[in-house]
Amino acid sequence: MDKVPLILLPGTLCDERLWETVNLADLADVKVCDVSKADTIEGIAKSVLEEAPDKFALAGLSLGGIISLEIMSLAPERVMKLALLDTNPNPPTLEQIEGWERFIDMANNGQFLDITINHLLPVLIHPVRRNDESLVSKIIDMAEKIGIEGYINQLKAVMTRSDQRPILPAIACPTMILIGRDDRVCPLHMSEFLSENIPTSSLEIISHSGHLSPLEQPEKVSAALRKWLSGD
Repeated sequence: MDKVPLILLPGTLCDERLWETVNLADLADVKVCDVSKADTIEGIAKSVLEEAPDKFALAGLSLGGIISLEIMSLAPERVMKLALLDTNPNPPTLEQIEGWERFIDMANNGQFLDITINHLLPVLIHPVRRNDESLVSKIIDMAEKIGIEGYINQLKAVMTRSDQRPILPAIACPTMILIGRDDRVCPLHMSEFLSENIPTSSLEIISHSGHLSPLEQPEKVSAALRKWLSGD
């Protein structure tokens, strides 16, 4: 069987290591794109499309899911299959924008890692994983690699993103919505909304997982993505 070209898009402050324990190599030719080089969702989406083959499967988590939806608006004919993991299709709230503006100030004032360690980690992963030194270390290392400039680009992008809910009914390719049941960043009801409004979608709920489902439950996420890719 020919392998499926697959583009994977990580979330904010995540890199290719978000996906490294997800086992898809026998089914797909995988490319993980950098989502920190532009400061608008459209700009990041266009950079992904420039790197992508003519036709490809597309999976994104959180910010990566937002970018994936933008790609579905810009070039739906190129996407063979779509997977949206722990994704919020709504426009930003005033409270979110104010919080991100504070994080930009902190990042510019020598408190960049404090954001991940003291503000993001408590809500990113399932409570039982917060003392998992290997997992926590990987999340911090990814944030350090993305760096201050990349993080500010990502915050500016999500601060100015559009309401993506109107495009959902037009998505026609096979689509999987996946969510960690205990996700506090993009709660379950957001994925239920996506599933209800994308006609071709199915919903996978991953138990004992917060927002970073591929890191927290790689076997379950691998199984769901393999089923999605193979069309079983």
